[in-house]
Amino acid sequence: MIGWILIPAVFLLSYLGVAFFRRWSLKKGFLDFPNERSSHETPVPRGGGVVVVLVCLISYLIISVQFPEAYSWGYLFGVALVTLVSWLDDVYSISAVWRFIAHSAAAVTLIADKGYWQSVDLPFLHVQAGFDVLGAVITFLWIVWLVNAYNFMDGIDGIAGLQAVTAALGWLAVSIILDMPSLLLFSGVVAAASIGFLLHNWSPAKIFMGDVGSTFFGYTFAALPLLARAEADSSKKILPLAAALFVWFFLFDSVVTKVRLVVRDRRLWTAHREHFYQRLVTSGMSHAGVSAVYGILTLILSLSVLISVKFYGDIRFAVLPVISILTGVLLFICFKRHALI
Repeated sequence: MIGWILIPAVFLLSYLGVAFFRRWSLKKGFLDFPNERSSHETPVPRGGGVVVVLVCLISYLIISVQFPEAYSWGYLFGVALVTLVSWLDDVYSISAVWRFIAHSAAAVTLIADKGYWQSVDLPFLHVQAGFDVLGAVITFLWIVWLVNAYNFMDGIDGIAGLQAVTAALGWLAVSIILDMPSLLLFSGVVAAASIGFLLHNWSPAKIFMGDVGSTFFGYTFAALPLLARAEADSSKKILPLAAALFVWFFLFDSVVTKVRLVVRDRRLWTAHREHFYQRLVTSGMSHAGVSAVYGILTLILSLSVLISVKFYGDIRFAVLPVISILTGVLLFICFKRHALI
């Protein structure tokens, strides 16, 4: 019953809150000015993600009252830490070292509260990979990387907001299939808040989410498979791969781009426009077109995950061959647009 009230309320609060924040940003001159990494040419209000963060966290506390067993102090503390340092970076510019320390502390906090992955189903090999203590390291790297990967990928109008919508809807559907009521509600909240923001951020964007929004989404989508374990029972071992597939194209683009920079002896922390999505824009595709490509591919992959979980009880169908085909489609588009050079 609470979902029928909470989720529409979240959408309205997000949409109206971002509109108010945009007017405040224009009045105060809180703008994102173009730089070497930017894909926009004129100053645009930034930091609208703070509205999404506040709405989602308040909703999380409300959900925790109804489902106290789902409450995670580690998630709340980690989100507060990640978004605080990101907000300070949006306003004052914080060094990469301090951001990494904050992200690491947030990852450790979540692991201390919710544990780490000790085994993962590998359906394409028909085995379960056991990690033991190594699982803590893998979980830590997963959290820290996704926080930063999401930030790397928030570079054109609509792409990060659309990814948030598709990933949240994917988690919502998985929650229905696996009977995880508290995660269903929170996923719905994240989806509704993302849609409210996306209506302002779609090309041409009237406001950007800023680091505070992108790192929130990265941390949240990294945390969701850990938060879901309390409700998932025997299905918990499929959650890590499902989580990775819901954000696969952000992970793929960010990892491949960083590897290419290393091969070219480029500094990883300097501003650049080397990501596939940035190169597609440089090739002449519109922001809306590129964001739609990533969004559609993610939606198809997410649907394959849901079909596989529903009818096979694992994600073998989504891992192979769907992920290979869809990744090939993205690379083919980049090749045709000369965006791989």
